[in-house]
Amino acid sequence: MSTPMTAERFLGILRDEGLDVVQVGDWRTHNRNHKGPWGPVHGVMIHHTVTKGTAATVDICRHGYAALPGPLCHGVIAKDGRVHLVGYGRANHAGSGDDDVLQAVIAEKPTPADNEANTDGNRYFYGFECENLGDGKDPWPDVQLEAIEKAAAAICRYHDWAPASVIGHLEWQPGKVDPRGFSMAEMRERIGDRLDAAAPGKPKPPSIPPTKPPVRPAFPGRAVFGPGQNNAHITKLGQRLVAKGYGRFYTVGPGPRWTDADRQATRAFQLAHAQLRGDADGLPGPLTWHLLWA
Repeated sequence: MSTPMTAERFLGILRDEGLDVVQVGDWRTHNRNHKGPWGPVHGVMIHHTVTKGTAATVDICRHGYAALPGPLCHGVIAKDGRVHLVGYGRANHAGSGDDDVLQAVIAEKPTPADNEANTDGNRYFYGFECENLGDGKDPWPDVQLEAIEKAAAAICRYHDWAPASVIGHLEWQPGKVDPRGFSMAEMRERIGDRLDAAAPGKPKPPSIPPTKPPVRPAFPGRAVFGPGQNNAHITKLGQRLVAKGYGRFYTVGPGPRWTDADRQATRAFQLAHAQLRGDADGLPGPLTWHLLWA
């Protein structure tokens, strides 16, 4: 569970990821919050617009239409790769979707088939509309696909989410086909590669480190950590935290049962890393796990 970042932070992380951002009018306060809450946020949803022309696309995504008032997303990703921010807060982009899909996104697991529309998605997702006719023939320029990758990765990086937190509208709401023309599985793979690389603006680690790093086990998912959990992954986490200098939180050896010492040590580690501070809740996500073995 994550609290939505501020509008200023949202703008900042997109720019930090190397995106060309266009601010449209009063986007920071243009929302549908009077219709219901926005947050906690759990993921990012990608759409196509079924429109042609950037100016017209941005206008309709900002204002909406009679049956569906705007904003219809938070950002419009144009064919030239620019991201036009049209709203921030609750937006009419996700609609009602499958609660089983939401639970899979929260657990960062593969999504099941969407066969219900019983959950309000506008509350739980960041949304990007991408300029495309959605007919399977309209091309997706490389610069636009890269912008989708960057925008989704920037949000995942801030909230310490895995690529599984990024889904398409077609994976959420029965009957939807967007985005059409590229694979969400391939997009999540691209996002994963970006998250595994060095953060934007920071140097990559040397290809041959001066000392051999420990083998980093695969991230087992958030579900194995937290109150009531008892497993070997908690032991590995605690041992690594001790090795990183956070042994002061443990009065006895770490693991395998989750304790408040694990939470305090994890949170202290997150607070010590700028890219983790935005969501330092004491529960390891994929970026926390990655940095522990970096």
